[in-house]
Amino acid sequence: MPQIEMSLEQEIAIAATLNGQPLHASVPAHLLLVDFLRDTLSLTGTKVGCETGQCGACTVLLDGVSVKGCTVLAAQIDGSEVVTIEGLALTGVMTPLQNAMSEFHGVQCGFCTPGMVLSLTDLLRRDPSPDKQEIRRWMDGNLCRCGVYQNAVRAVLSLAEKSSGEKSPAEKAE
Repeated sequence: MPQIEMSLEQEIAIAATLNGQPLHASVPAHLLLVDFLRDTLSLTGTKVGCETGQCGACTVLLDGVSVKGCTVLAAQIDGSEVVTIEGLALTGVMTPLQNAMSEFHGVQCGFCTPGMVLSLTDLLRRDPSPDKQEIRRWMDGNLCRCGVYQNAVRAVLSLAEKSSGEKSPAEKAE
């Protein structure tokens, strides 16, 4: 059987779109996407938490789908579109979800917030009017030590009900 030699230092050329801008780079074959974003590109809104795919702090959108950046190699984004938390508000105006998370106190320390916002952005693109159970299911992969889950659910419900013309549960209670 022939021996295959492969060096961990092997570089792979990638071309992708990152936060709406073309990206051309050469990355080590073993480099994780989260490390590429943070350490090479200084996009530190993407957080490193557990590094095992459990906490969701490193969540980004890859071709519109929320993925955990610690489970994707940087080389795998070749030909794809990547959006980080920095890419959601390129014009300097927060998205409706970001505004709702702020309004309903769906943020505290902020460590989990970027990943949670990107996961919920993916949900709202797929289903603009999710119910509580669906929202909670989408937040399953995002761990928050501050416990803002219920407030994040309220934030998403407020957007869902605005899109359907109903009053949100928070508005009904007031």
